[in-house]
Amino acid sequence: MARRVNGGSAAIEVVALRKTYPGEVDAVKGIDFEVCAGEVFGLVGPNGAGKSTTIGMLTTQVRPSGGSARVAGFDVVTDAIDVRRVSSVVFQEAVVDRSLTGRRNLDIHAHLWGVEPRIAAKRIVELVRIFDLEAVVDRAVGTYSGGQRRRLEIARALLSKPRLLFLDEPTVGLDPLIRHELVDIISDLRRRTEMTVVLTTHYLEEAERLCDRVAVLHGGEVVGMDTPQRLLATLGAELVELRVDEDPLYVIDVLREQRVAGEDAFAVGATITVPMHRRRTSRALAVIHGLDLNMTSVSTRKPTLDDVYLRLTGDRIER
Repeated sequence: MARRVNGGSAAIEVVALRKTYPGEVDAVKGIDFEVCAGEVFGLVGPNGAGKSTTIGMLTTQVRPSGGSARVAGFDVVTDAIDVRRVSSVVFQEAVVDRSLTGRRNLDIHAHLWGVEPRIAAKRIVELVRIFDLEAVVDRAVGTYSGGQRRRLEIARALLSKPRLLFLDEPTVGLDPLIRHELVDIISDLRRRTEMTVVLTTHYLEEAERLCDRVAVLHGGEVVGMDTPQRLLATLGAELVELRVDEDPLYVIDVLREQRVAGEDAFAVGATITVPMHRRRTSRALAVIHGLDLNMTSVSTRKPTLDDVYLRLTGDRIER
């Protein structure tokens, strides 16, 4: 059960939700989760994990093959219009009209959503300021940088003051500096409003920074779900990482026999990661260096959500 945020009730309830595409392709395999009102909830995982299909079902763009999902109490299949009325979505692919100015894009969206013109004009001024678009809002969107276009898309989605905002890979394809700036804007947005936000990302550091909780998706299934802090705590405060030129599973067995590694040690390719938990790192390093192992490197570091993902799935997320 999800924790209540600001005393809120469930904004999204997902039960045994699944999607099978033609050819018996199981994109989502019966997942369960709940998102609280006012929560920022992340769906994390690599391309093909089922993140975008899940967002598609929650925003009524993709019809589920089974199970159920309710958004703000509305069923995504039988109450699709109501779901769309209370939510907004920013898709991975750009949907703004590149031939129009940013302001015209915002005007049209406000009109389509039935926002009264006087109120729309006030909201546009506010959102243009918040998203730092004053210098470009009267230019054709085709002249925008990727970061400017993404900020416009998020501003556009907020014009109708949705109760829920879905962000599907909001920073994908942006250079690191612009991505960092956009994460800052999204982080500031959550401080300004109690709106529920669901975002997908394969940049796990973004999820760690932005989300109250995350669900780790792999192969269409939820393989882990908790706060970023609790997920990180499963690996302890420090990791020992080794690169070896021999069978990594054999090396892990040796480390376990020496009481250096526990059952949660894992290998991805030639890299072995050993959570320390309450073990003394200095003793572990001394034991490792005293063993006859064919190592190319050994180091220590703090765990990240990438490590959590690797432990849960055994796969690296492609950048």
